[in-house]
Amino acid sequence: LNKPAGVITASRDERHDTVLELFPADIRRGLFAVGRLDKDTEGLLLLTNDGELTHRLLSPRYHVDKRYFARVDGDLSPADVSAFASGMTLPDGLVCLPAGLELLPQTRTCIVTLREGKFHQVKRMLAACGAPVLYLKRLSMGPLTLPDDLPPGEYRLLTDEEISALYRVCAM
Repeated sequence: LNKPAGVITASRDERHDTVLELFPADIRRGLFAVGRLDKDTEGLLLLTNDGELTHRLLSPRYHVDKRYFARVDGDLSPADVSAFASGMTLPDGLVCLPAGLELLPQTRTCIVTLREGKFHQVKRMLAACGAPVLYLKRLSMGPLTLPDDLPPGEYRLLTDEEISALYRVCAM
């Protein structure tokens, strides 16, 4: 699914539209999201009925990278790149595993690569560097990349090859 901003990653909610509402009723039964994206975050969101695969994809033990594009309100520096690479302890005490931070040529933009997905982690890490997030989009998860031709709010089924690649990336 190319999750649009404005919908929440939940099975149901009384006040907000959910990602499952983007699917026809006959498909959504039994589906759940592999991780979460904040209401205002866009991009790649996997939905499945395979609990074991979900657990492995989300577990830091298997080191499945998740890549995000961010536009920030602040300047990032090579020192911030080093801080991400070393692993950060945020002001509230959250300990983050080493992560990637790539500064892009376009001013105040970057790519963040995580191997875990704690609550608002990308936003919290960038804010700790003095660069609050203005826009966030997940680009990839493991071997899967969000297709450029998949509009926000639309989904497609994974191919057999993509499913096999997901299993391989988190094999025991």
